Amino acid sequence: AALQFDSEKLPQTLVLEIRPFLRVANQIEAESPRVAYLCRFHAFEKAHMLDPRSTGRGVRQFKTTLLQRLEQDEKSTFSKRKERNDAREIKSFYEKKKQANAHQLMPVLGEVLKAVLIGTGLESLVASEDFGDKSGFRYNIIPLHPRSSQQPIMLLQEIKVAVSAVFNVRSLPLANVKGEKSQTDIFRWLQSWFGFQKGNVANQREHLILLLANMHARLNPKSSSAPMLDERAVEELLAKTFESYLTWCKFLGRKSNIWLPSVKQEIQQHKLLYISLYLLIWGEASNLRLMPECLCYIFHHMSYELYGVLSGAVSLITGEKVRPAYGGEDESFLNKVVAPIYNEIYAEALKNKNGVSDHSTWRNYDDLNEFFWSADCFKLGWPMRLNNDFFFTSTKNKMSHETKIQNSQLPRGSSSAQNIVDSEVPDQSQQQTISVTSQQRWLGKTNFVEVRSFWHIFRSFDRLWTLLVLGLQILIIIAWHGLESPLQLLDPIFFEDILSIFITNAVLRVLQVVLDILFSWRTRGTMRSSQKLRFVIKLSLAVTWAIILPIFYSSSQNYKACSARRPKNFLGMFCLSKYMVAVAFYLTGNVIGMALFFVPAVSSYIETSTWRICNILSWWCQAPSYVGRGMHEGQVPLLKYTSFWTVLLSSKFIFSYYFEIKPLVEPTKEIMRVNVNIYEWHEFFPQVKSNAGAILAVWAPIILVYFMDTQIWYSVFCTIFGGMCGIVHHLGEVR
Repeated sequence: AALQFDSEKLPQTLVLEIRPFLRVANQIEAESPRVAYLCRFHAFEKAHMLDPRSTGRGVRQFKTTLLQRLEQDEKSTFSKRKERNDAREIKSFYEKKKQANAHQLMPVLGEVLKAVLIGTGLESLVASEDFGDKSGFRYNIIPLHPRSSQQPIMLLQEIKVAVSAVFNVRSLPLANVKGEKSQTDIFRWLQSWFGFQKGNVANQREHLILLLANMHARLNPKSSSAPMLDERAVEELLAKTFESYLTWCKFLGRKSNIWLPSVKQEIQQHKLLYISLYLLIWGEASNLRLMPECLCYIFHHMSYELYGVLSGAVSLITGEKVRPAYGGEDESFLNKVVAPIYNEIYAEALKNKNGVSDHSTWRNYDDLNEFFWSADCFKLGWPMRLNNDFFFTSTKNKMSHETKIQNSQLPRGSSSAQNIVDSEVPDQSQQQTISVTSQQRWLGKTNFVEVRSFWHIFRSFDRLWTLLVLGLQILIIIAWHGLESPLQLLDPIFFEDILSIFITNAVLRVLQVVLDILFSWRTRGTMRSSQKLRFVIKLSLAVTWAIILPIFYSSSQNYKACSARRPKNFLGMFCLSKYMVAVAFYLTGNVIGMALFFVPAVSSYIETSTWRICNILSWWCQAPSYVGRGMHEGQVPLLKYTSFWTVLLSSKFIFSYYFEIKPLVEPTKEIMRVNVNIYEWHEFFPQVKSNAGAILAVWAPIILVYFMDTQIWYSVFCTIFGGMCGIVHHLGEVR
């Protein structure tokens, strides 16, 4: 017997039209080789009609392979034909399958039959036939129609238990389910309440069954309750599905709306209902998938409505049972939830003007999604207020006709908005009374608007720049004092000169805070008051220290008097001045930050914790953000990273001291001692009587090299350490 023709490896341009015929041919080949040949022949004709010149990728190779198979089967199947001609052969086979209720084969066999009968004068035999798929169930992988229960995939134990769990609707409230009641499952039940698309329901039904079957099959140890879905599989899927939602609730300080019953037999069913609801929201439109926190917001309210339906809650206002805000009409979720959000995305995209507009004048998916990173998103309400600032696009005071139309579509009547929405949402009756033109404003970018500036080079690498500047100051002080022994560091005068680096650090800190404010200036309209307060406090403290430290440094007591009174022992070598005490207080604020840097696990915990003290510490260190929290390296990688840069920078500073800084100190002192009254190049500096220009000319190239040679040292050490790692791990060895 000939091998089956591969029906899966097809050119992308022909998959939808050709694959069904090739699949049916493979399926019926053992039963009727001639009809299988006719199906493949019809597939070849359709492929030629779709792409007569074979311009598509892989089309010519596909046609050649299929034609060779047809030439091979034409003679071998002719002798196996049971009727006098091909028309009677396929007509007989079609009637046989029709009586056997093989609904999946009917559309393909019917189309081939019609094609074979053309020109034979027998077209009237099928003129009244309906070749549509009467099964009512189209599927991708799992055939869920009752007549497909004997398909090989449906005989797998994990598929059986997953299907049984999904089709378990016992104890659920009655719903207006359309179609056959016997085929009702939790997805059709949810569709009747919330109005999801029919295709979305079918896709997510298969999606959930495959997820459950996969997790059930991978359980270790295996499930002891063979005919039932293992609770561990459901719990694992629940945790993975709602990890993002629970994180979102925790960040915004809201309780999760996933409520489970006290009856043990109903817990698994309710878990699957919540998972199914989330999958249906996720699968309704691709636009929503690009806005994960918007999905969380929608699910937060719809899950509360689902809980109200399951528990039979009664509204305290209307006295009626709770109903979903948007009802269960056909595609109501698409029209009333997805469409307004999509219209807003589309309106913002139009403001882009094909990339001509400035990026700060319009919002993309990320900007709209960031609206749901703060508790202010709950002001949007449920059902959503279409006159909320989130749905306002224009930056001018002009009336939006689309907004008027959308406001007229707000759900009314038996909506559950009054009894389901959270307490922070204002009275829904205000929706019809608020003036759109007088109240709305364009939100703009929520958390970040890029400000392009050369100063980003400093702000993005501020710690490295600060280290290099302070290191240069220390090296110059050491070289100027002519340090010969480490014990000289204990000299009070010398030690206080070293401590002058904190004045420089305070000035650099002011610069950092000013740059932070400037780079965040364009988001001041949407910035929360806590963030504004943070900037004000940081700027005030930075300016205060930048003023206090120089004052204390200049007014320090004379060390000669202090040295005369100190005892002649080791402790007497220390003489604390007012400036040193001020520096000690200045460093107190940085001790916590340094300690947290060396213990990343604690930093991650503080950033993700909901404790008040942790929130304050996190708020002071950086502006709170939904993303990027707790993303710290482990302890071992941090130690490796720190060790690498410690060795690198130590080598760089030692080299810079002995070959760049120290050789210039004595010439600089000589130039300063020389008194020049008349410059030879007087036309350039006619009034200058100091040597500052000469000193600047000597030091400028060295300072430039000092700041730039870090990249050279980095390249050298990367080569050394990379080579060592390659040798240890045997990378690139040819064996």
